[in-house]
Amino acid sequence: MVVQNVLHMNAGNGETSYANNSTLQKTAILMARPVLEDTLKKVYNNDVFPKHLKIADLGCSSGPNTFLVISQIINIIHNLMQQNNCKAPEIEICLNDLPQNDFNNIFKSLPTFYKKIKTEKEEKLPGTCFVSGVPGSFYCRLFPRKSLHFVHSSYSVHWLSQVPERLENKGNIYMARTSPPTVFEAYLKQFQMDFSTFLSLRSEEIVVGGPMILTFLGRRIADPTDKDCCILWELLTKSLLDLVPEGLIQKEAIDSFNFPFYYPYKGEVKAIIEKEGSFNLERLEVSECNWDANDNDDDEHFVFDKDRSGKNVANLIRAVTEPLVVSHFGEFIVDDVFKKFTNHVADHLCSEKSKFINIVVSLSKK
Repeated sequence: MVVQNVLHMNAGNGETSYANNSTLQKTAILMARPVLEDTLKKVYNNDVFPKHLKIADLGCSSGPNTFLVISQIINIIHNLMQQNNCKAPEIEICLNDLPQNDFNNIFKSLPTFYKKIKTEKEEKLPGTCFVSGVPGSFYCRLFPRKSLHFVHSSYSVHWLSQVPERLENKGNIYMARTSPPTVFEAYLKQFQMDFSTFLSLRSEEIVVGGPMILTFLGRRIADPTDKDCCILWELLTKSLLDLVPEGLIQKEAIDSFNFPFYYPYKGEVKAIIEKEGSFNLERLEVSECNWDANDNDDDEHFVFDKDRSGKNVANLIRAVTEPLVVSHFGEFIVDDVFKKFTNHVADHLCSEKSKFINIVVSLSKK
């Protein structure tokens, strides 16, 4: 499987689309906003403002979250310019994702987005805000040298460039508590190589002093067998294995399938940044949110419904993994496997309210 030819979020606006099942990602973007705001204030809250800002959002996907990120960045910059009585710069937003991403959905939504920005800012921002698509893997060069003033990425950098090579992980589709030590070592090594490559490539594209903010899934503790990153995928493995006795999947097909992502520990992230050496680590924060992002711990009126939450989580995971599952197992098993997954997740949430762990890093180009 060539990851960049297969990996993409479910397109369109259907029931299992990413656009309709990305509340978790929205929550992570909103939680990271203080870091985004503080970082941009630190860089641009002075008497000298560039006339042109070129900004890249890497792993933009499509749907409401794409425009949420853009809007946040524009609003923060616009407010900074007003506070300093400066003319707003021309802003160029470059939206990057893999070639199979639903860019058509983004482009169709642009007129509405421009109109919304114009109304909110009471100025003709479509003339000073330019949005473009940049298809390609961020594990390759994407932009000219020293052309970017700011880079943002949310829920993307934990995706690897490939499944670790020569992986012997029978009966599992990701790192699991039953995986041999070589599996954990292989995943960490792949992440170290990929994240180092990512940082090195971006260091060529970002101007000196330019900020970069990354949000990605991780884990709370160093132990890679911790439930933060294992349990959810063990439940999906169980769902696939349920189909073996029914003759819908061969066990050998499960043995040969592994997801190309890695949930790092914050210490691993810090060590890679320091070793690669192109960026200063300005800030590193760890936060958490529920598997079912609709289950807000601050909402005292929320009533837990295991079937609803199970469905919400299953649809979330389906929206981000279905193309990979279909590529390996075929389309005919997808409804069955995620139906079983819904039930397994619902049963699990009855006994434990599990969390996703977010890592947010703010960097500046040396």
